[in-house]
Amino acid sequence: MARRVAGEPLEHILGWVQFHGLRVCVAPGVFVPRRRTEFLVDLALGHARASGAVVVDLCCGAGAVGAAVLAARPDAQVHAADVDVRAVRCARHNLAGMGGQVYAGDLYAALPADLRGRVHVLIANAPYVPTHALELMPPEARDHEPRLALDGGHDGLDVLRRVIAGAPDWLAPGAALIVEAGVRQTPALLDAATGVGFTARAGRSEPLDATAVIATWR
Repeated sequence: MARRVAGEPLEHILGWVQFHGLRVCVAPGVFVPRRRTEFLVDLALGHARASGAVVVDLCCGAGAVGAAVLAARPDAQVHAADVDVRAVRCARHNLAGMGGQVYAGDLYAALPADLRGRVHVLIANAPYVPTHALELMPPEARDHEPRLALDGGHDGLDVLRRVIAGAPDWLAPGAALIVEAGVRQTPALLDAATGVGFTARAGRSEPLDATAVIATWR
């Protein structure tokens, strides 16, 4: 109780968070998966229909998205990556025994080269909070989660633009890129996606208050 009163996130105190029907382990200093990100899982499952589909979860944090995909589709080949070594440790714990692979590194640099051109679904819950808005976030996030998991730069889209620009090298024909963002950020992301050859649209879940951009590779 004293830790909670002092502002520490409940999920860090308990050591887990409920996500897409799973109990996902989280550790102090690691980004806590949000309920709205379950929307990315649902979208990914809708696109990963083929047996053995290759699914990549960039900026995976604790690995919640990858674990949820594998729980629903044990036949999927899930690869997750994050630049934060603390998050990678959590993700490896959460994906242990499920068959997923977790890598440490910056976006695509973390992935095995043999995945190029083979990915069917690429998910990215990258940081998208504008730098100037970080101080407006709840103290649980602002004071206890890593800044690199929150700060998306001047307009919040620095990392997501990199994700979109690098995705074509890794996607199979007809593959989908799915990213989470704010409602006001979707026009810029749609422009970025179409600018490199994607067919893109915005998706919205009102129950989860979640927004995503879904881009299909030619």
